[in-house]
Amino acid sequence: MSEPRPPFPPFDEESALRKVQAAEDAWNTRDPHRVSLAYTPDSVWRNRDTFVTGRAEIVEFLTAKWERELDYALRKSLWSYHGDRIAVRFQYECRDHDGQWWRSYGNELWEFTDTGLMRRREASINDVRITEDERRLFGPRPAEEHGQDIPLR
Repeated sequence: MSEPRPPFPPFDEESALRKVQAAEDAWNTRDPHRVSLAYTPDSVWRNRDTFVTGRAEIVEFLTAKWERELDYALRKSLWSYHGDRIAVRFQYECRDHDGQWWRSYGNELWEFTDTGLMRRREASINDVRITEDERRLFGPRPAEEHGQDIPLR
């Protein structure tokens, strides 16, 4: 049985902002098992060109992701919300095993159950090579920066 994950839909601005920050915080742990618990056992994802169904596949997907994407740091920003859905934009930075740094820009569409678990996630993501000097994300977002928007570039 899955534990409820407040806040619950229907979302207002304050609860949507809390949900987005909770997702950012969880993903920045880089703990696939912890992250998977925010999703329904049969959650469906599209992540770029990959389709994932269920928590076991989410764990498998995230494990492989964070084995490739070293020093991963993520920021999410609320774009919109309505009823049981939230749209976010995000950026993350990581380096690969060759030492090349990347900034990834993306948008996600989320759909939730009444218990606050995400049942659907669709992510579109583009990657840009950056130099180490161009980095601006260093670990999880400090509490005093929660709710701040992320720049376009």
